[in-house]
Amino acid sequence: MTALGAVFRPQLPPEHLRDVARLADDAGLEELWLWEDCFREGGISTAAAALAWTERIKVGVGLLPVPLRNVAITAMEIASLHRMFPGRAVVGVGHGVQDWMGQVGARVESPVTLLREHLVALRALLRGERVSTDEQWRYVHLDDVGLDWPPATPAPVLAGATGPRTLRLTGEAADGTILTASTTADGVRRARQLIDEGREAALRSGATLADSHRVVVYLLTATGPDAARRLHAELVDEGLQDVPELGVAGDAGAVAKAVQRLAEAGADAVILQPTGDEPDPEGFVRFAAEEVRPLVP
Repeated sequence: MTALGAVFRPQLPPEHLRDVARLADDAGLEELWLWEDCFREGGISTAAAALAWTERIKVGVGLLPVPLRNVAITAMEIASLHRMFPGRAVVGVGHGVQDWMGQVGARVESPVTLLREHLVALRALLRGERVSTDEQWRYVHLDDVGLDWPPATPAPVLAGATGPRTLRLTGEAADGTILTASTTADGVRRARQLIDEGREAALRSGATLADSHRVVVYLLTATGPDAARRLHAELVDEGLQDVPELGVAGDAGAVAKAVQRLAEAGADAVILQPTGDEPDPEGFVRFAAEEVRPLVP
């Protein structure tokens, strides 16, 4: 079954999160995703609050920019979430927006190298291993570091990706991949191919991989009387107005068909991303849970 979720966009004030999270939980939505966008809301702090306010829903963070975060801190925070809320936290990491990384003095020469090192070290720490790096590691430096409280059960780490090199890397070094709302169904298929190439390369090198690799994709979604206008305006804002079949505007049936196209292309979870000017965040979550979910196999 394709998992369905919604995004709480950080354009909303953080004090609005409790009502949206509780509604999503009560309405039966499977996943609520949060973003650590500069310079709005912290990913781990909002995820912890959303998990504490709810009972069953999975809370995703998509994603934590690795240039901003020491890998040991990332591991400590992810482990704490998994021990306090077993099976409900889903955390992704990624390059971050490079302009933002430059604004805070964290931009690196090779984002792919940094992400690879961060993923390798992070997953080892979450497995309860003690990690030391050597002179071949360019950005991540650890000296006999281990978590006192690693997760009691495996904690999957996802990674965000758009370009071919990073998509192959997520196949090699992550447990899943997060794709942005600029990804069409054909883009999901291409991403799956590149991820599989990375997984095959990892297996040839002797790595042990999970049986499956979860692909999460955001779907820019608008509903209501002015849905088409809001969707078009956001696509224009992002310079994506000429990309065919990107995003969806309409009723539950139209949204469910768009979700199904992404699922058939290889998405394991489709997360409905409202426009930045969504006038009714609670109504959007209710729409996803009560109207779209019954139409998605």
